[in-house]
Amino acid sequence: MVSGKKTKANRGSVQAARASVVASKPKPWGTIVAVIAVVGLAVGVFGYAYSKIDAQNAKAEALAAWTPSDTNKDPSDKIAGVVKKEYEASKHVASTQRVAYDQSPPFGGPHDNVWADCMGTVYATGVRTENMVHGLEHGAVWIAYNPDKVTGEALDKLKNRVTGQPYTQMSPYPGLDKPISLQSWGHQLKLDSADDERIDQFIQSLRRNPNTYPEVGAACDSTSFPVDSPPPFVAEAPGPDAVPMTGGTAAEGEGNPADPAATGATDPAATGAADPSASAPAGAPSTTPSS
Repeated sequence: MVSGKKTKANRGSVQAARASVVASKPKPWGTIVAVIAVVGLAVGVFGYAYSKIDAQNAKAEALAAWTPSDTNKDPSDKIAGVVKKEYEASKHVASTQRVAYDQSPPFGGPHDNVWADCMGTVYATGVRTENMVHGLEHGAVWIAYNPDKVTGEALDKLKNRVTGQPYTQMSPYPGLDKPISLQSWGHQLKLDSADDERIDQFIQSLRRNPNTYPEVGAACDSTSFPVDSPPPFVAEAPGPDAVPMTGGTAAEGEGNPADPAATGATDPAATGAADPSASAPAGAPSTTPSS
């Protein structure tokens, strides 16, 4: 009997000891915290992604009315403040010539036969106007801004609309009468704020809108234009020797030489690409195809 009582007592002691060990064993708080952090991060990532998608969808819906279609060929007609003018296309000038533009910034008329790169290019300094206008003929939107009036966060907002966006270009335009001016071929909109919703409406309506620019299918990237050191903007008014708005030399082979279908040609020679100097005025560069 004594032996049995001892055995039960021993068992009780062992169980008590085990319970004490279990009770005194620390909880893995580090692991718990790590798991919570991972779950929280995942929730945050998915939440951020969802909010971005939701914002993009909301923006797309808001801009739907400004998307060109067969029944809405020029949505910019509904944008308050847009100025429209008709300009003759495919008129080139030499790199040493200036044009007596009728608007500032101009949004059509004679231009240099080399276009400024407009594949989402943000120029840090003012660029020669005659090069910038050529990009408009190819379907680009040009955001010009007064560097004395647009800085900091406002400038960043404009850059975000341009950087990496094909057929879009941006440059400072010293002396501009408004903080911001948007140009596409034959269209202009001047604004006071980088937060104005009409900026996105203008871009949506007119960038590569085949109904509003003359050279559908033309390229906007330019391997011959010095993006890092472009020809500078000239603030002084053109002199008496400037090319008038009715002047310039008719360019042959307008369109994208890499896309003959855009001009209806099947032979590069038919687009004028075989002899780029054939249609260039005296003194014009002869190493770059006219477009």
